[in-house]
Amino acid sequence: MNASIFWFRKDLRLADHQALTLALESSEKVYCVATADQIGSKFEELSDIRKNSLRSSWNHLSNSLDGRLSILKSPAEIPDLALNNGVQRVYVSKVFDTNGMAELGAITKDLKAKGIELVASGSNYAIEPGTVTKPDGTPYRVYTPFYKSWVQLDRGGVIAVPDLTKIGQALATEATWYPALELGSAIRAGEVAALETLEHFLANRVENYSENRNRADLGGTSHLSHALSHGEIHPRTILERVPVGADAEVFVKEIAWREFYADVLYQKPDSLTEYLDPKFAKMRYDEPNEKFEAWKFGQTGFPMVDAGMRQLLTTGWMHNRVRMIVASFLVKDLHLEWQLGAEWFEQHLSDFDPASNAHGWQWTAGCGTDASPYYRIFNPITQGYKFDPDGNYVRKFIPELRHLSGSAALEPWEHEHGYSLHYPKRIVDHAVERNESLARLEELKTL
Repeated sequence: MNASIFWFRKDLRLADHQALTLALESSEKVYCVATADQIGSKFEELSDIRKNSLRSSWNHLSNSLDGRLSILKSPAEIPDLALNNGVQRVYVSKVFDTNGMAELGAITKDLKAKGIELVASGSNYAIEPGTVTKPDGTPYRVYTPFYKSWVQLDRGGVIAVPDLTKIGQALATEATWYPALELGSAIRAGEVAALETLEHFLANRVENYSENRNRADLGGTSHLSHALSHGEIHPRTILERVPVGADAEVFVKEIAWREFYADVLYQKPDSLTEYLDPKFAKMRYDEPNEKFEAWKFGQTGFPMVDAGMRQLLTTGWMHNRVRMIVASFLVKDLHLEWQLGAEWFEQHLSDFDPASNAHGWQWTAGCGTDASPYYRIFNPITQGYKFDPDGNYVRKFIPELRHLSGSAALEPWEHEHGYSLHYPKRIVDHAVERNESLARLEELKTL
C-alpha cells in the first residue's frame, strides 16, 4: 500500500492546506501526527498557558479528524513510526524559521537512512519567504519597498478542504503527558474559531481598525494572531475576505509585516538570537538582576508596563502596542539585552511566532531592520495616557489600582491614596535611565 504520514507542525487546519492536499492526493492512506517538542523549544519549558494553547489547538484538529491524530512528544519518533507502519513518504509544510529549518533538516537525514522520503510543500504565508526581492534579486531590508512588491504578487486561490476518507487511524497511543490544565484563562483555538474570529473582525472591527488597533483599552485588533501562529487559518484565506478600504489596507499591511519579518529571518537565520545590526552587541548592558524579575512579573511600579506583563501571565497574550512599551522599558530603562525579553515572550505567548518575536524586539531595541532609532525611547507614563487614556486597561490587570478612577490609575504616585492597596513603587527613575541609555549609545559610537 502507498502509505504516508502527514506531519502537522504550525499548520493545524484542513482548509487552504497545500501540503495536506498533496499528501492525500498522492497516497492511498495518510496517517496524521503532530509533535510537541521542537528544536530550541521544549514543551515542558513552556508556561502552562502556552502549553494549553497548543493542547487546545491539537484537540480541535484531532476532533476535526475524528480522533485520528497522533500527538507525539518528539519529532525524533517519526522515522521509526514511519518504518514500522510501511510508510514510504512523510509530508510536511515548508518552514522558513531558523529552528524549523534545522529540525526538518535533521528529520530528513533520519528518514533517508531508513529509506523514507520527506516531501515539503506549501507554506503558512501568503507569499513564501525568499520570493519578494529587489529587481537585482537581493532581499529587501526595509519594510515599505518590501510591501509595495509583496502586495502586487499573485497569492493563488484558496484551496478547499481535501477528501479526508484516506486518513488512517491514529498510530500512537493516546498521549498522557499533555492533559489540559485547569487555568483561569480559556484558550480560544481551532480552525472553526479562527474563521469565526475573522468574520467577527470583518463585521465589527475592520472599519475603525487604523484608529482603534493601538488602543490597549479597546478590542480593536483582529485577535487572529493565535490562529496565524498555530496555522489554524492561512493568511491567504484572510486576505481573500478583506474588503477594499483605508482601514482594511492598514490591516493588510500588518499581515505583510508578519511576512516581512519571516523573510528577514529566512535571509538571516542567526537574527533569531543575534543582533541584526551587529554593532549593538558591543553596547554596555547590565546583567539580569532583581529589576528583570520585577519586569517579568509586572512589579516595576509603572502601570502600563505592569499591566502588559500581567496580561501576558494571565492570558498568554499582550496587546501589540503594549509589547513595544514593555520592550522599550526592558532595553532602555533597565539596560538589559532584548534576547532576555524575547525568551520570556517565547515561553508565555500563546501566539508566539519566532520571526515576529525576534524582529519585533529588535525593532524596539533599535538594532533590527526598519528599526526604531535607538534614541527613540518610549516614556511608559505618556504612553499610558496615549493608549489607555481612561486607565481601563491598567485597572483590568492591576487590582491594586482599581480604587483609582480615570487616568489617576496611570500615575498612582500623584494621588494621596495611590499606594493604599500596596502597588509597588517605581523601580527606576525614567528620566535618569533615559539619559543613561543615551549615554551608552554615545559610548557605542566611539567603539
